[in-house]
Parts: sequence; C-alpha cells; structure tokens
Amino acid sequence: MKDGASNAADAAAAVLRALHVRGWSIAVAESLTGGRVTAALVDIPGASVSVRGGVVAYATDLKATALGVEADLLAARGAVDPTVAEQMAHGVRRVLRADVGLATTGVAGPDPQDGQPVGTVYIAVATPETTVVSQLALTGSRDDIRSTTVQKVLELTRTLL
Repeated sequence: MKDGASNAADAAAAVLRALHVRGWSIAVAESLTGGRVTAALVDIPGASVSVRGGVVAYATDLKATALGVEADLLAARGAVDPTVAEQMAHGVRRVLRADVGLATTGVAGPDPQDGQPVGTVYIAVATPETTVVSQLALTGSRDDIRSTTVQKVLELTRTLL
C-alpha cells in the first residue's frame, strides 16, 4: 500500500499528463494546505509546461482581495464554505490566467473555525467545462488532514480531466 505522499505524487503526475494532452494550464488557490498542492505539482519534472502558479490565501481577507471571493459571503458564512471554495477556484483561474483552477479551504485544527469542526474541508476544481465542489470530513492530526486534502483535490482533478 502506498503512503499519502506517494498517492499525491501519482495523482499530481496524472493531472500534469492530462493537462499536457489537452494543452491546458493549471493554477491553485490554497488556504489550509498552505502551498502543498502547488508543491506537489511542481515536484513533478516538466510541471512548468502546465503550472501557472499558486496563491496561498490563508487569511480570510485575502480570499476576497487576492482571489475575488465575495466579501459579503465571507462575512456571512466564513471561509469554510463550499461557495467560498468554488469562488476561490474561479478566482485563481482568472487571476493567474489558467484553464483549470483548484481550491482548498477548511479546518485542519487544532481548533474549530467559523463554526465548523476540525476536519471539515471543501475542495473545488474549475475547468472550462465544469466546476465541482466536494466536502470532506477528515480525521487525524493537523498534518494528516492537510496531506489528505492535497491528495483528494489532486484525485478529483485527475478524475475531471
């Protein structure tokens, strides 16, 4: 059985192959993963062909100012929300001029946030063809939650491509 890092690396490589076939680029908006999704992608040789970049919008206000998430939405629901994840994915596509946008937002712990328990995570993938948002209910340590989120958003992307 492969560990989470190997699974994420395999998923990242598969995503990059699919992007290359389509001639598409990718950009990532990250909150709880703090740059790990972008790092997983750029760890793969040849990633520069498809990876435009990433935005780590860890602070809630940056989701609005850097990615265009509606400030009223953030004020009403907080950052841990499916619509926030969707807007982050669309925002990073627009800001970094990419074909595909990924987003991660959630609670890795140690404490609840925005009324959401630890392990509540939303991931989103926006392509020219579709947008999918998925809720994850994860368990484990802070690092486990963050690592699993990286793997899951890359697997979702692979599936959509």
